[in-house]
Amino acid sequence: MGKMIELTAADGHTLAAYRADPEGRPRGAIVVIQEIFGVNSHIQSVADGFAADGYLAIAPALFDRVQRNVDLGYSPEDIAKAREIRAKVSADMALKDTEAGIKAASGAGKVGIVGYCWGGLVTWLAAAKLGGLACAVPYYGGGILDNAELEPRVPLMGHFGERDQHIPVEGVKKLAARHPKQQIFIYAADHGFNCDQRSSWDAPAAKQARERTLAFFRKHVG
Repeated sequence: MGKMIELTAADGHTLAAYRADPEGRPRGAIVVIQEIFGVNSHIQSVADGFAADGYLAIAPALFDRVQRNVDLGYSPEDIAKAREIRAKVSADMALKDTEAGIKAASGAGKVGIVGYCWGGLVTWLAAAKLGGLACAVPYYGGGILDNAELEPRVPLMGHFGERDQHIPVEGVKKLAARHPKQQIFIYAADHGFNCDQRSSWDAPAAKQARERTLAFFRKHVG
């Protein structure tokens, strides 16, 4: 359904991105921020899903500054490799390349952003630090709690799992109390509950979170 394109960041770095186009005129655009596994088949299918809902979807390859063509699965070996690459990608690098995705998407209208796992953290940072966004939806972003003092500049909807060992639910409740204008939802699920290729996939939680996310994008993006 989609295709690989090339983006250029403000500092001249070129990176790959997966682009999925809707049938007909887009309602707007969604930038999809990867987990630590690269722009793999799961992230591409997420982008395809938003395209099917009427949005131009662009998923920038945020690991390209360290290693190109990263496409990992979810085995213990893959997870170890993913963490190794992720450790070399600074927040600054990720935001520059996310910004390139926002610029590329902006031709389709308003731009929303959604990110999963590490991408959830990048989405939280982008909501506070980057322009050009209409709204943001981080899913279980490890590291968000360490950056709870940041103020999102746009409406934000966060999705978290109460059994997530990486992100203590007490911290999520404090985050919600600290940002009362933003919508923070907690599901009876584990980390990574949206990904149907992972053992932690939780179909009811994934479905409910996606329905809420779509309603949010309909309101703020188009």
